[in-house]
Amino acid sequence: MSTRILIVDDEPRYLRLIEANLKTEGYEVVTAQDGEEAIEVFSNRPADLILLDVLMPRLDGFTTCQRIRQFSMAPIIILTAKGEEQDRVHGLDVGADDYLVKPFSVMELLARVRAVLRRAQVAETGQSRFFTHGSLRIDLARAEVWRGESLIYLSATEYRLLLQFAHNVGKVIAAEELLSSVWGPEYRNDKEILWVTIARLRQKVEEDPHDPQHVVTRSGLGYLMPPDEKD
Repeated sequence: MSTRILIVDDEPRYLRLIEANLKTEGYEVVTAQDGEEAIEVFSNRPADLILLDVLMPRLDGFTTCQRIRQFSMAPIIILTAKGEEQDRVHGLDVGADDYLVKPFSVMELLARVRAVLRRAQVAETGQSRFFTHGSLRIDLARAEVWRGESLIYLSATEYRLLLQFAHNVGKVIAAEELLSSVWGPEYRNDKEILWVTIARLRQKVEEDPHDPQHVVTRSGLGYLMPPDEKD
């Protein structure tokens, strides 16, 4: 089955350009011209990846991303004409996995698409189906995360990052190692995207994000998930 990508953009020239290049690479493509249409299309038939423009009528990309995150962890790449740091960070804050600043080259677009799809494919493990750490529980078979009795909706990147900690309990992982493992070697020095994603992950999995128990910072060294007190 081919990988299905939803493109959401109100500019016809960008829709045509992106659609043509993705189809050339063998991807199945569906399009929407605003956020409300995107949510309807995605709800009827989920895609493997969403390319989501920010500036659109009716519902902007940031709001659309937030709404999709309420029921899906499908990877999302924000497309924005704004290159300012606050816009990139805001896109990550609302649940996007990556961003592209317009205008972008076809090579850059395809590289980002491949990278995000690659890290969204969480490898099967031979471990127990469930991982628990305090009040946190991960159903590895269904890729579901629970905090107590509440189901938490993570993006694909947040989930993959959490798995890095779950598979290395008690081990301090350097920022560069996390970036290479989760985002890819080309992101090894992009500390900003790691900081934002860890902060967003803590908001979801921690009882108190200001006193984290699952994802702890070791200043100057990296991050770790401490051994569970029950172990």
